[in-house]
Amino acid sequence: MGLMPTPDAALDEKAIIAAAEKALADIAAVRLAVSKVIFGQEKVVENTLLAILSGGHALLVGVPGLAKTKLVTTLGTVLGLDANRIQFTPDLMPSDILGTEVMDQDENGRRSFRFIKGPVFAQLLMADEINRASPRTQSALLQSMQEYQVTIAGRPYDLPAPFHVLATQNPLEQEGTYPLPEAQLDRFLLQVDVGYPELAAERQILLETTGVSDQKAAGVLTAPRLIEIQKLIRQMPVSDSVVDGILSLVRSARPGHGNAETDKAVAWGPGPRAGQALMLCARARALYEGRLAPSLDDVHALAEPVLEHRMALTFAARAEGMSVRDVIAGLVKQARS
Repeated sequence: MGLMPTPDAALDEKAIIAAAEKALADIAAVRLAVSKVIFGQEKVVENTLLAILSGGHALLVGVPGLAKTKLVTTLGTVLGLDANRIQFTPDLMPSDILGTEVMDQDENGRRSFRFIKGPVFAQLLMADEINRASPRTQSALLQSMQEYQVTIAGRPYDLPAPFHVLATQNPLEQEGTYPLPEAQLDRFLLQVDVGYPELAAERQILLETTGVSDQKAAGVLTAPRLIEIQKLIRQMPVSDSVVDGILSLVRSARPGHGNAETDKAVAWGPGPRAGQALMLCARARALYEGRLAPSLDDVHALAEPVLEHRMALTFAARAEGMSVRDVIAGLVKQARS
């Protein structure tokens, strides 16, 4: 005979359902506010929001002029976050991001150091064209993205909560760009590929953005409310079948784990952070679509943005014209069969 649920458990379940319904209404309001400024690009908006709702960072990859910067500034306004923007250039120094110490002298002649915070001290940091900065400067973001603090002159400084980095990257090979190191790529929860807009969306862009007035984003959430939704997402239940599906997919993307196609095409595969990203983002996607628990469909839909930047192909696979996306699509097809 099975055990009856305790009254406390029933109350907790009701509270989570009520909180989820409230969060769903807030997310719908966010989506509506963003759609008034960003036309089309529904999948881009969705994946970027999923990264933030999951409490992580996102890398937006696309050619110039596709409203990546506008999307980030719009999200900062709509989500009620204190936002800063850094334009990465080859001569940018770590202190330009983190801040620096200056010497002050009081009226008695006593001298002391004072720390002036850099633009990284924001709730939403836009790292524009992140691959244009030198590796030394890129590494200045590593500690902040992982530990949510920076260390200056041996002293740690906590970053604001929540803290999210939305970085943009131009995929075109140009002089003066530096590939992001694998350790930093792994810190991005999702890679969001930004493509050209559909015809109808591009028509709307032409009509809406070349007139006298331009749509402005309106605030919908606050930072404390966003943190509440992020905590709720971590409380959402995940079935054993979804956990097993995540493990199976991530492990099948690693060479030497029994998948012949992966062994042939993949030089190195995703680490445990990929599974963590799938777990969080699948929950966020379920809530985004009005469901209280994620399914395997959520996992499969998020496979590409989670795995793409965490894998590399062998030279032979690249020579045959294969791409990481092709490999991931094959792995998802195998998982569904």
